[in-house]
Amino acid sequence: MHNISSFHEIALILFIAIILGIAGQKLRQPLLIMFLATGILTGPSGLGILKSHAQIELLANIGIALLLFLVGLKLDINLIRTAGMVSLITGLGQIIFTSLLGFFIAYAMNMSIMTSAYLAVGLTFSSTIIIMKLLSDKKEIDSLHGQIAIGLLIVQDIAAIIALICLTAFGSAKTDGAFVETAVSLLLRSGTTLAVIILLMRFVFPGLTQRLAHSSEMMTLFAVSWAVFLAAATERLGFSKEVGAFLAGVSLASTDYRDAIGARLVSLRDFLLLFFFIDLGARLNWSTVGSQLEKSFLLSIFVLIGKPFIVMIIMGFMGYRRRTGFLAGLAVAQISEFSLILAALGLSLGHINQESMGLITFVGVVTIFASAYMILYSGQIYRFFSEYLRVFERKNPYRESAIDSFTETPPVDVILVGLGSYGTGLADYLLRRGKAVIGVDFDPQILEKWRNKGVSVLYGDMSDPEIHEQLPLNKANWVVSSVRSRELNLALLQNLKNRSFVGKIALTASNQKDSKLFDKAGADVVFRPFTDAAEQAADALTQAMDCLPRNVNWPVAFREVRVNSESSVAGQSIKNIPLRSLTGVSILAVSRAGRINYDLVPDFQIYPGDRLVIMGHPEELAEAERILNQLETKTTISTAEKFEIAEIKVPENSEYKGHTLADMRFRQNYGVTVIGIRRGKEQITSPSPKEKISAGDCLIVIGTTEPIEKLKKDKNGI
Repeated sequence: MHNISSFHEIALILFIAIILGIAGQKLRQPLLIMFLATGILTGPSGLGILKSHAQIELLANIGIALLLFLVGLKLDINLIRTAGMVSLITGLGQIIFTSLLGFFIAYAMNMSIMTSAYLAVGLTFSSTIIIMKLLSDKKEIDSLHGQIAIGLLIVQDIAAIIALICLTAFGSAKTDGAFVETAVSLLLRSGTTLAVIILLMRFVFPGLTQRLAHSSEMMTLFAVSWAVFLAAATERLGFSKEVGAFLAGVSLASTDYRDAIGARLVSLRDFLLLFFFIDLGARLNWSTVGSQLEKSFLLSIFVLIGKPFIVMIIMGFMGYRRRTGFLAGLAVAQISEFSLILAALGLSLGHINQESMGLITFVGVVTIFASAYMILYSGQIYRFFSEYLRVFERKNPYRESAIDSFTETPPVDVILVGLGSYGTGLADYLLRRGKAVIGVDFDPQILEKWRNKGVSVLYGDMSDPEIHEQLPLNKANWVVSSVRSRELNLALLQNLKNRSFVGKIALTASNQKDSKLFDKAGADVVFRPFTDAAEQAADALTQAMDCLPRNVNWPVAFREVRVNSESSVAGQSIKNIPLRSLTGVSILAVSRAGRINYDLVPDFQIYPGDRLVIMGHPEELAEAERILNQLETKTTISTAEKFEIAEIKVPENSEYKGHTLADMRFRQNYGVTVIGIRRGKEQITSPSPKEKISAGDCLIVIGTTEPIEKLKKDKNGI
């Protein structure tokens, strides 16, 4: 083991990480925990395999830089507007109260004033890197509590950097008396760095990224290089590399290519962050932990419970709902790598001893492990304690209420949960059909977009039972979830059942297994976006192969156009579609239900879903497609066309007593279908055509409104 090369050493560590990762998946444990365990197992406290600390640390630092680069890349100016002030106030409040309480707890344990001060400040900071990874895995980065937590953590990081700068300057001042000069120099360097980045954002990056976009490899190389370069530059200037990497991402956030950059770097980030957690686990010092167990336990309880409570109190006072405060508070329920760095600096300056360093280290291990589980299972924990947390919420949580845009509750066709890409498409098509929609989402930016379109929206998570109290469920016909989360959809379904929701429920499944599970759980409709889209795409491609001709050397082109259900030409005959007179484009064929119709007579009727093969000059085809799918002004279904279910009683003097359903020819005579019979206490479902009718029977019939109403008004009955 002594002669093993760094390459072989890292290969062995990665193999151990795979084994522990597989075990963690089997045990349903978060991978973050298993990667930390890999570091502990392979580090000095375990098998002692890890010797190449410099190489591991290098990879870890690049991973940290990429993580914070991607965080900055997603930063939007609206985030600063919506969550900036609350993050600032909550972050500063949490720092102040945690420091004060932490100091008194440490001092009460008979620690010196200097040690108590270091412990208090160390307990204040939380791990941005770990929280970012967990929120990203849970897809909660864009939620309100996620945005507030990110802002809060950024405030903490800035405070930590200031603390490190002050301690560094203090250490320098002890040797050369240059405290003021060091502080002024750092301020000048920070101002110059920000000015240079702003100039690059304004004049250089828009054109540079557009030029690099022609090669995805060059764009990726540029993004990684810029993140690492600015991280190294800011560290060289006396700041931290985390700040530089974050600013590198912010500098590219306003370009048109930030989504493409982010998508290509996610996998690389996740791989390199593995080395950060391994490095963190390997560097934990266990030698002085034994004598500090009682103190570390009390301090860990304070971090895991006290810090979230402080955040909840501040956010509740500021007008946020208790759920938002609780979830944001969990983000600070651990200490960060900054705490360990701060403690190491204090040890080097002689301010604290090795035992205090070991105490902070052990608190870090306990709180990082425990808080990871608390965040991963935050929804379940909140639902368990929800009633007890009402004390942290105002009667009117006005800040979140301001995000909502409906105050009255008229009849609602659809409550749509999730306004992401799939939900946006559903909302658009429902609104085109004249349906009344209320949108529910936890992304304030998405809600703002829909509010500006005049759509009623509500901030919230439908897996939270309390959100149902704010929705007009008693006036809604449908609740539709466009979110492809098995846990959220099942929780939504259960909550609606608990509230005796009488409308219909539609859920979205990401695979066949979830689809069957939702059907079994009681969903009325299950969407399968990927399967349905793939099937439609295959149909379109097959039909296009069959009916689109090859190109010829002539100024004519062909295009296949699908007629949408709300198109103005749906239901029209070809002779009534002025396509040729308006554009000079002709309809050559119509593909319908797998059959291609070539011989089109003027009276041939076009139906929704038909695929029209059109021919004409290439420049006119786009205009022809626009005309074919121009929206029909009347998109609602008339009352007479809607289905209804009703009970029709068979009177004593009915001429059909003793006759079978087949004899009565219900469908032909009345335009309705018998789907059941209630005979006293007996219920006959799906009755046979040979079932005989008795006086006093209640026939359960289904049909359109007009024949149903006619049957109800018929005084002679059936």
